[in-house]
Amino acid sequence: MLAAPRRQAVRWIPVALVAATSLTACGTSAASSQATEPAAKVTVTPAGGSKSAKLGSPIAIRADGGKITAVDAKDDKGTAVSGRLSGDGTSWKSNGKVRPGTTYTVRTSTTSDGGKKAAATSEFTTAEADRVNKLTNTPSNGQTVGTGMPVSILFDNHIAKDRRADIEKALKVTTQPKVEGAWGWVTDYGGNDRIDWRPKTYWPAGTKVSVKGALTGLDSGEGGWFVRDYNFGFTIGGDHKAVIDVPAHTLTMYAGGRSVGTISGSAGSPEAPTRGGVHTVRSKNAAETMDSATIGYGNQWMLDSKWVTHLTASGTFLHSAPWNKSLGVVNNSHGCFGMSTSDAKRVYDFLPVGSTVEVKGTSNTEKTDVGNGLEVWQESWPQWQQRSALK
Repeated sequence: MLAAPRRQAVRWIPVALVAATSLTACGTSAASSQATEPAAKVTVTPAGGSKSAKLGSPIAIRADGGKITAVDAKDDKGTAVSGRLSGDGTSWKSNGKVRPGTTYTVRTSTTSDGGKKAAATSEFTTAEADRVNKLTNTPSNGQTVGTGMPVSILFDNHIAKDRRADIEKALKVTTQPKVEGAWGWVTDYGGNDRIDWRPKTYWPAGTKVSVKGALTGLDSGEGGWFVRDYNFGFTIGGDHKAVIDVPAHTLTMYAGGRSVGTISGSAGSPEAPTRGGVHTVRSKNAAETMDSATIGYGNQWMLDSKWVTHLTASGTFLHSAPWNKSLGVVNNSHGCFGMSTSDAKRVYDFLPVGSTVEVKGTSNTEKTDVGNGLEVWQESWPQWQQRSALK
């Protein structure tokens, strides 16, 4: 009776040992297979380890023998670099180009064609720029302006002609409601390069305007590079305009196309007639000293004026002229339109920056250059379109 259980225990021991041996053998085979399965080969451009990677290109990643499952690319400030994965998952490209003098860290996750998962990290530093190109935008972000205001972008360094098309492509204007317009390259009165966007006709009151410039890493020529993107917006205010009738010595204000007041003043003399055409109010100054030397008349006068509305960069203003005893009778200024102090205040308050002032009946036949202020309305729409680098 006692011997039977012992024989049963002995009988089961070999079975258990065989089973354990079999499981161990299978486990060794799977580990060996995973170890020999190759991971996808990842290539990052610019190449990892570079200390002066070439400028002007995006970050590009390629996976051979597998697919990219995740990308984490950041610059040395911790800012993420956005990009797009190809439809087949084998390549990734950043949305913008690399910035000068910046270190990038690129982490990738891949799965090989055989199912092996892997991760890799690549780091590189881009070359320094000879010059960093910056811009100044008008209007400023959040500003409310008149119906004649262009988008005006002034560059602090020269833009090579063969680089203008790429820069223009990187600049986008979106509006609500939709408004037709175009970019045009301009030489500013101070000699710098500028690009302006004007609508085909005046802005509708209330239009919301957004401007974005994906300029990071773009070559501006002659050793200059952009190192950041730009994003600003503004709103078009009420429809306020003015018309100067030179022979009648008057300035009439219009709101929504209807006259809301006419005042008397003095335009430019026959020897210095006021510039004609449509001007855009570029800035305003509540108090200013009129210095004859700034407009080429030497030291003939130095007069204090109030409520000064600036039209051209060369000195065509609307301003108070309390010293002039011939307002409304004789045109005897040096090109400006002078008024009484109270009338100048009315005009100053009525015309926002970006509103238009049309000068009619002047004997001045000189065309005002577009860069002499915000003079985009001195040209017809077909003329303006010829200024685009993409025409």
